[in-house]
Amino acid sequence: MKYVKEKNKIVVFDKEDFNPEHILECGQVFCFDKKGENYVVFPQDKYALIIEKNDCYEIETEDVDYFDLKNDYAKIKNQLSKFEILNKPLQFGHGIRILNQNLFETLISFIISANNNIKRIKLILNNLRKNLGNKICGDIFSFPTYLSLKECDEAFFKKMGAGYRAQYLVKVLSQIDPQILEEKRNLNTDELRKFLISLSGIGPKVADCVLLFGYKKGDVFPVDTWINQMYNQFYCVEDNREKIRNNLVLQFGNLSGYAQQYLFYFQRSMPKS
Repeated sequence: MKYVKEKNKIVVFDKEDFNPEHILECGQVFCFDKKGENYVVFPQDKYALIIEKNDCYEIETEDVDYFDLKNDYAKIKNQLSKFEILNKPLQFGHGIRILNQNLFETLISFIISANNNIKRIKLILNNLRKNLGNKICGDIFSFPTYLSLKECDEAFFKKMGAGYRAQYLVKVLSQIDPQILEEKRNLNTDELRKFLISLSGIGPKVADCVLLFGYKKGDVFPVDTWINQMYNQFYCVEDNREKIRNNLVLQFGNLSGYAQQYLFYFQRSMPKS
């Protein structure tokens, strides 16, 4: 990845391995908006504006780590190219990178994402930000702290639009805190998955999303409606998502998380492309 860090910004020259639309629209994150042709990203209490130039992208931020710029995605895509099913997805979503997201924000966001759509997920999270966060820039607010969220009751979360998930949020905030989540990093994937599923509001799919996007575990494969459709179309008819997950992890191994992102983005975009 060819990039340079300048004062208050990062310039990314390698458009083949970095594309903000691919990165932000592939289902891994909800703290972004599209402003004209540019993207605004606001994880935690940070703010980044991504501007496309003729031969590069300029990112108004000092946070190199968030965009995973030190990771060699050309190598990852080369390893995945041996799987025929990934030929078109790798071309279509060539600029995908798995972001280094805050673990606590990821967990809360994906509990809210359960049986939900992107537009509504972003609305609920923005409501939480505006009511509990601090102003960052314009109408953008920081993600609430654990302590501010823990003080909220079920009625508040319902007012924010969380619906039936409100009860899960109240309970999970009594079960964990950011320190507990960080302490679990030393667990292997299976142990960590069991721990996550034991928490309120977290089923297998949400657990796998937290493992992939929060803990950066490569040997997981979140299965939702789009992946289920893909599997039935290109593998065999199967509606047991646990079996689908296990079969795909067996196939892709430690690259499962990357494979999932390319396949998910391609499958979801097919009707529009």
